[in-house]
Amino acid sequence: MSLGSGLRVRKDLAEHHQDEEAYLLSPTAEYDGHFLKHRKFQRQAPASKSYIRPVLIIFFLSCFVLISVYLIHPSFNPQPPRCVDTPNNGYQCQPQISHSWGQYSPFFSAPSEIPDTTPSRCQISFAQILSRHGARDPTASKTKVYNSTIQKLKANVRQFNGKYAFLDRFRYTLGADQLTLFGEQQMINSGVAFYNRYERLAKQANPFIRASGEDRVVQSARNFSQGFHQVKSAYQNPDANYPYPILVIPEGEGFNNTLDHGLCTTFEGEERYSSVGSKAQQTFLDTFLPTVTDRLNADLQGANLTAIDTVNLFDLCPFTTVASPLGAISPFCCLFTLAEWKYYGYYQSLGKFYGYGPGNPLGPTQGVGFVNELIARLTGKAVHDHTSINGTLDNSNITFPLGQALYVDVSHDNDMTAIFSALRLYDSTRPLSNSSTQSTNATAGYSAAWTVPFAGRAYFEKMKCAGEKEELVRIIVNNRVIPLEMCDADELGRCTLTKFIRGLSFAAEGGRWDSCFT
Repeated sequence: MSLGSGLRVRKDLAEHHQDEEAYLLSPTAEYDGHFLKHRKFQRQAPASKSYIRPVLIIFFLSCFVLISVYLIHPSFNPQPPRCVDTPNNGYQCQPQISHSWGQYSPFFSAPSEIPDTTPSRCQISFAQILSRHGARDPTASKTKVYNSTIQKLKANVRQFNGKYAFLDRFRYTLGADQLTLFGEQQMINSGVAFYNRYERLAKQANPFIRASGEDRVVQSARNFSQGFHQVKSAYQNPDANYPYPILVIPEGEGFNNTLDHGLCTTFEGEERYSSVGSKAQQTFLDTFLPTVTDRLNADLQGANLTAIDTVNLFDLCPFTTVASPLGAISPFCCLFTLAEWKYYGYYQSLGKFYGYGPGNPLGPTQGVGFVNELIARLTGKAVHDHTSINGTLDNSNITFPLGQALYVDVSHDNDMTAIFSALRLYDSTRPLSNSSTQSTNATAGYSAAWTVPFAGRAYFEKMKCAGEKEELVRIIVNNRVIPLEMCDADELGRCTLTKFIRGLSFAAEGGRWDSCFT
């Protein structure tokens, strides 16, 4: 194998024989984003929840101020002071709404009943992060329909008043698919947080980094490595190994890639699996969206908005927010009530749970390959898998090294949802209702915003503890310690390595992969 411009690999599926390329990428050290200074970020205490009582007053006052500024200075793109967005606690700007955007929420620290700090008399010996890419523009197909909704409003509505007044001068300028500057900074922050959390290991070694082949995922891996390097360089001599190599795994059709689903043809192509999520969402939309659409049409005479238009307007709140380099809350966010945002967040959770999660008969199977790779890394033994792993890559110590202390994988929200399901992290979550909302207490901690926000992160830790004969395993999703019920976790959510692996028999046996090609 050559590690120059790329290394040649083959597809693993017997049905495919064409050559494809995976490649090791050395990221440039120069970027145009807003970067953090070289300093160590101390972990902060969770944000106070005292905002709950006056939340309605604060919400409506902030909307009034935001729209007033926009009206007084119509040519001015309002950029209030940077919202609170720290490496450890994430995005805390108007959390009463921004934490209800489902997978479009920027990363924030999810509430945890178990402290996520390293337990006393324990020492972390292994750490793996699985990260979603940072905040992005809408996908190419979505950006077209969002623009169409805006053009429809402008063509049909003669006058925009009150909280809608900003629409008179609003111009649609969102791109498609790529990271925003805000999203780049999110991933830099994530690299900072990872270094600080695992500083003892990070001082001695650099992580092995992989990224799925989509541009925004590769760029996210670059930004993550930059944040990690910035902190490391602040306390040590410049690292001669930087820029760190990144193994990029293509997302081509039929290419084996544990960070991107697509191989299971039954799951991808048959409606009984591929439409489970969208059908659950549609049923739920029918229960709450008509009254929202009627209200908008009453406020905007002549708009003639459809249900799809209303969802598009909901979506434009998070997307125009993360399009701001500082994460400034968008005026679109003021078009809906706090109760409506709760409905919206739950609507997004339904899509993930039934699309790629436990609610889809083949959802968890899409994450089996990654889980078996994780087992290999935790045990230092070769991967055993017959599903989505790439044998050419995983059988090489260059492209799948074992015995490392730190690993970084960057992927997508759908794939992470499937992986969490294959890990059985949400076994306690009963099927979500598609007729009424459920709190995170009722869903045993499951929601799209709590699991796969923009730049969302899961830490897989192995630790040595005094008095324990065997190493312990712990999983933390967006700072929330997940009690590992499938392996009889202790009071700190941990299992011994042996019990943890035993609890992953679903993945070890290949899930339902035999149903993928029937």
